[in-house]
Amino acid sequence: MTTLSQESCDACRVDASQISAQEMNDLMTEIPNWRVETRDGVRQLERGFEFPDFVQALAFTNRVGEIAEREGHHPKLTTEWGSVIVTWWSHKIGGLHRNDFVMAAKTDQLLKDFSAA
Repeated sequence: MTTLSQESCDACRVDASQISAQEMNDLMTEIPNWRVETRDGVRQLERGFEFPDFVQALAFTNRVGEIAEREGHHPKLTTEWGSVIVTWWSHKIGGLHRNDFVMAAKTDQLLKDFSAA
């Protein structure tokens, strides 16, 4: 497990700083399967996950939803037959915060646990 996946989200305030370019580069090494996308000027972390059918894709989506509720930080989830796209960003600050990297790492860990079950 990465150290990020063991962290908890900090409450993010509107005046919180977005992550710096150097911090982002350092943290990306812990979540190498994620990519940074920029939509409407907002940086976001995104990763696609593949599953053999809709039932497993939906089950994974629900588990991501459970960790999101527990941490109080919620992603965009796109679920289709055999695939889930998870997108993390901090809405309050309009970009990336350390919380997004924590949640991406937790999502990766969830996949490992999900695949082992």
